[in-house]
Amino acid sequence: MSRSETVWIVDDDRSIRWVLEKALQQEGMTTQSFDSADGVMSRLARQQPDVIISDIRMPGASGLELLARIREQHPRLPVIIMTAHSDLDSAVASYQGGAFEYLPKPFDVDEAVSLVKRANQHAQEQQGLEVPVALTRTPEIIGEAPAMQEVFRAIGRLSHSNITVLINGESGTGKELVAHALHRHSPRAASPFIALNMAAIPKDLMESELFGHEKGAFTGAANLRRGRFEQADGGTLFLDEIGDMPADTQTRLLRVLADGEFYRVGGHVPVKVDVRIIAATHQNLETLVHAGKFREDLFHRLNVIRIHIPRLSDRREDIPTLARHFLSRAAQELAVEPKLLKSETEEYLKNLPWGGNVRQLENTCRWITVMASGREVHISDLPPELLSLPQDSAPVTNWEQALRQWADQALARGQSSLLDSAVPAFERIMIETALKHTAGRRRDAAVLLGWGRNTLTRKIKELGMKVDGGDDDEGEEG
Repeated sequence: MSRSETVWIVDDDRSIRWVLEKALQQEGMTTQSFDSADGVMSRLARQQPDVIISDIRMPGASGLELLARIREQHPRLPVIIMTAHSDLDSAVASYQGGAFEYLPKPFDVDEAVSLVKRANQHAQEQQGLEVPVALTRTPEIIGEAPAMQEVFRAIGRLSHSNITVLINGESGTGKELVAHALHRHSPRAASPFIALNMAAIPKDLMESELFGHEKGAFTGAANLRRGRFEQADGGTLFLDEIGDMPADTQTRLLRVLADGEFYRVGGHVPVKVDVRIIAATHQNLETLVHAGKFREDLFHRLNVIRIHIPRLSDRREDIPTLARHFLSRAAQELAVEPKLLKSETEEYLKNLPWGGNVRQLENTCRWITVMASGREVHISDLPPELLSLPQDSAPVTNWEQALRQWADQALARGQSSLLDSAVPAFERIMIETALKHTAGRRRDAAVLLGWGRNTLTRKIKELGMKVDGGDDDEGEEG
């Protein structure tokens, strides 16, 4: 960007304004700061910047109100919305309101600068979008962890789209909730959302469930039955555990995706449908493809946009908030006073392995609501099976102890400037491990590290690391 390009920063937090001003000015940009949205609107009558980056919640008009007014009066002006209130509704409202990007606080400064540059580069492509409409709240999806913010962003980006989505995540992570949110915040929201779990349907009934059957198609088919595809016509069909779909059904599904029509079991007249497919699995479909257990062409049909749902153990900072939510909901269902977790109980819960993910935490909160005797929940009030589990904090303690021992030994040898060698080694190990867990996908590895993708790319170059692959864009809508 050249010096002639101007960025307006809108935030009532002086420290945020200062950080962004310095970072953007170092890139040669001119900045102007405002502590309210009202000041921006009055200035826009006389002057227009290249990019605006605005907080959502401020005294007076909110950032979303500012966004709506800018869309009306200056539809080509790109706006980046940032907020410390990292929830799904904020993300979706930002994208539906026409924001160029949604930036949750605390943010990576490099990522913020990169977004501003991209916003300016693509300004000519921006079109006037609709003013945000009232959104149905989805309180079940809770998360401020970086990995969950990526999920919120994806839902927001897809809110104007009917594109096919593949959701990956372990059992109990909330894949169906995300599928519901994708439907609820899509152009098909007023039409049916139909879900079918492939793992729960016997193989010989699978095709009848999906495609329906004609009267007399088989023994017991006394009447015509419309399958899930017809039930979902105009709306969304959610195929859970798609990796368990039998091979012959995979072939039929591929034809429906290609042609938009199918035959009921025993039928001879094609049935045309308009259905958006959202699929989910806890399995690695690429592995199933290589093993010959899943059709490669079907995989590519489904893998248009991929959303990864993190394990609960990968978003431990969300556990106290989720627990309070589940305790409150369980109390409402049972018409009792909600239980309160002691601080040491919250810490204990944060360090458990949670193999069953969010579903296990929810069930634990139901158990606590019924079984804990007092209102305040002590560690001893937790289910017995949780009290016998090993806590995941032990490896952290061992790692910290090993680092302390290394530092002591290095200083005893007279070594100085420890951080000059320790920090690069630490970053290299973290990057290598994250890339290993994501099969080399830098975008996903950056999420695991809590960085922006640009920061990860810069670190790889600074450390002189040789990494296979690159800055892939697979699985993201451009």
